[in-house]
Amino acid sequence: MMITPYTGQTTEWNQFLDQSRNGTFLFKRAYMDYHADRFVDASLLVKEEDQLIAMLPANRQGDTVVSHGGLTFGGLVLGNKTGVANVMEIFDQLRDYWAAQGVKKLIYKPVPHIYHVVPSEEDLYALHRLQAKTVRVDVSTTIDQSHRLSLSKGRKHALGKARKAGVTIRQSQDYEACWKMLTQNLSDRHGVKPTHTVEEMMLLASRCPEIALYMAYLGEEPIAGVVMYGYGQVAHTQYIALTEAARETGALDLLLETLISQVYADKPYFNFGISTCNNGMYFNEGLCAQKEMFGGRTTIMQWLEMECV
Repeated sequence: MMITPYTGQTTEWNQFLDQSRNGTFLFKRAYMDYHADRFVDASLLVKEEDQLIAMLPANRQGDTVVSHGGLTFGGLVLGNKTGVANVMEIFDQLRDYWAAQGVKKLIYKPVPHIYHVVPSEEDLYALHRLQAKTVRVDVSTTIDQSHRLSLSKGRKHALGKARKAGVTIRQSQDYEACWKMLTQNLSDRHGVKPTHTVEEMMLLASRCPEIALYMAYLGEEPIAGVVMYGYGQVAHTQYIALTEAARETGALDLLLETLISQVYADKPYFNFGISTCNNGMYFNEGLCAQKEMFGGRTTIMQWLEMECV
């Protein structure tokens, strides 16, 4: 088994990713490299008999390797023939590889199971054997489309209001309008800005067909928007924006329900993202309750830490 750094083998990287059993488009180089100026890439290729069997999207911060600091999650990307014994050996060798380079710690954010094409949690067992510790857990709300729970009465009422008000839903390219709403929302409620600038979001959308914007309109006025990331197994709400008019008419409820039950109904899972912050220690009960009212329940997202010395 041989571990080598990624040094621009874009075609090889993307081809393996497309055939993997737990990779996502977040790991495509066109997505990862948009913020290459902010992260020191430390991605790795793992080969056996000159055949690629695994990859690790990662960056380095001082004496720490993170998989991946610029992404929602990272984790070892596995081929179909890579079994648990292989993965245990990979992590044994990775620890030695990093230790020789002065790396003291790995922060590992595994791909959540709902994104796997087939079960791919060998990494969690390998890290357990190497005494990795869970250092962060976030609550993420997910709808299982094959066993969706009932909408709450409040959500049904909001849907009725939106339809009565004449709210319409359609796909859009108007990221500027969405970002105007989003920036105002985040500033007013949390005093923060979106992770991506509108220019970055438009660049990513131009590179990745998996990204789409859907808007709710009252007449011709956009009053709510959702940026969707369409993974193989999962439809994910990356950003949600709305105006006061959307709150009054229930427009966001109609937009989300349209995405869940029509646009992305073929995806096994619909994920709303996390309702936690401060390393998972603060739980936004109200935000989570709103997501649960659509018929979702909890999928965790975790960070693990492994010592390399």
